[in-house]
Amino acid sequence: MATYSYFATAAKGLEEALATELLALGLQSIKVESGGVGFEGSRTDGYRCCLWLRTANRVLQQLSSFECPTVEALYSSTVDIAWEEHLTPEMTLAVDANLRDSRLNHSGYAALKTKDAIVDRLRQRFGKRPNIDTKNPDIRINLYIARNQAILSLDMAGTALHQRGYRQEQMVAPIRETLAAGIIQLTGWNDSTPFVDPMCGSGTFPIEAALYASKTAPGLLGSTAYSFQKWPCFQVKVWQEVLGNAQSALHKLPDRFINGADKDRQAVKIAQGNSRRLPFANAIAWHQCSFSRLKPPERPGTLVCNPPYGTRLGEQDKLVRFYRLIGDTLKQNWTGWTAWILSGNLALAKEVGLKPAKRIVLYNGPIECRLLKFEIF
Repeated sequence: MATYSYFATAAKGLEEALATELLALGLQSIKVESGGVGFEGSRTDGYRCCLWLRTANRVLQQLSSFECPTVEALYSSTVDIAWEEHLTPEMTLAVDANLRDSRLNHSGYAALKTKDAIVDRLRQRFGKRPNIDTKNPDIRINLYIARNQAILSLDMAGTALHQRGYRQEQMVAPIRETLAAGIIQLTGWNDSTPFVDPMCGSGTFPIEAALYASKTAPGLLGSTAYSFQKWPCFQVKVWQEVLGNAQSALHKLPDRFINGADKDRQAVKIAQGNSRRLPFANAIAWHQCSFSRLKPPERPGTLVCNPPYGTRLGEQDKLVRFYRLIGDTLKQNWTGWTAWILSGNLALAKEVGLKPAKRIVLYNGPIECRLLKFEIF
């Protein structure tokens, strides 16, 4: 069985969580790097990763690595790749480029020259060339150049893996699904104990917790075909087997096993609507109330929340009082629980008035955050 080199990308701070996922899937030669994890595996492993990974943004199958100090070197090395093994003139393609610390410093131009080399190679082989579709291509090619070293890869899913398909509606500035899943993993939540998000917004934390506890592969939720399903080398029977194994792994959850709450009635309505698209909708109990009025489950467990950071003018004073209320509520009502707060505002986080037992640096989009652990004694 052929072995391929892969690279799964992740938000900064989630690389170790992603590596843990890959180990659980039985992948080999795992190498943690900034922005993702490299590993080796079969084509089947690539399929499995697209279906199962909760914290990865993309899964890239690497084709070639070469020195790339000039545009000419980029073109000549790209045109030497056997692109006819990966796409036909009837398919559409797109090229994404990411450049860092290199003599080539214009990503759009680098992507254009890469595209030129690919279509020139196919025109030479077949007498015609594929078309470009930047929004929904049959095959998406990734070019990464760092310190004049280029890597060309195929994007296996073709779209970002955080797009699970359940979040049809959302509140302002929702947390990305992959980051929520990574935070749940970093908490070490034992899925035999209660899980609560008292500021659930669109419901991402409770839904991702239910996905994890029910052993639901995130890829089972989407209706969009992955890019690799359109490739000439796509193995239909293997993919059907991968899907069948994922379906067999599903684990039914007890009703009202996970709790999500928000003081905003519209947020709770949206979260409920998003969860109804899932097979375990009854496993999540939704509550419309403020954190200070939320009644904890009988057994202690894990509380996770992502309170506002105060990015708008005039919000700071109001949020100081709100963060102090979070600390008071935890001390008064949530004894025995472990609380995790994601904060992008360290000054506000200090207003909680509790000493964190642990701090983890994460990025919510471009915002540097701290995931803070509080043991409530």
